[in-house]
Amino acid sequence: MPDTHTLTIVKPDAFASAKAGKIIAHLEAQGFKVCAARVMHLTQAQAEEFYGVHRERPFFRSLVSFMTSGPCMPLVLEKADAVASLRKAIGATDPKEAEKGTVRALFAESKERNAIHASDSDENAARESRFFFSESELLAAH
Repeated sequence: MPDTHTLTIVKPDAFASAKAGKIIAHLEAQGFKVCAARVMHLTQAQAEEFYGVHRERPFFRSLVSFMTSGPCMPLVLEKADAVASLRKAIGATDPKEAEKGTVRALFAESKERNAIHASDSDENAARESRFFFSESELLAAH
């Protein structure tokens, strides 16, 4: 299967607990190649736009508040079947339900402070990657 790309975000809780580097190293050890990366602090407008699909959900405001609480790191990763591979590597949203050895089982604090975001489809991976990276940055990554 050819390599494909996906987007992940190392979240503010991982930075606050000094686990960001460990998470990236864990993903690289599982065969993911980092193609693009940026440390940034999301504005409220950026967080609301990125998570807009959840706007009507009860957790939307707290999610936006959390994602703007500190630095985060969007990354474009490459691997065969990248979206599905990354979803498997990070584990269930609730770290208590995440499989042993997954990112969330190892590094997440709670269902809300779960250390990492991962795109859920190839279409969303492409859209989310374009949210954080310019076309020229994405072309250079491929």
